[in-house]
Amino acid sequence: MSKVTASMAGNVWKILVKKGDAVANGQEVAIIESMKMEIPITADREGRVKEVTAGEGDFVNEGDPILELE
Repeated sequence: MSKVTASMAGNVWKILVKKGDAVANGQEVAIIESMKMEIPITADREGRVKEVTAGEGDFVNEGDPILELE
């Protein structure tokens, strides 16, 4: 199991995957808005989304989990 985490603090603007989706290494899975910029969050390996732990509109800090892959 692997966690996809926020690369910087900001608001989760969009979650691009849902539980059960297959993702590829490097695929964008979420977008964070920080300092009026959109920051894409990508999967660091392939897998299947086990759980989405952050929701659209949530504030996350750098290193906070956004979703878990299995």
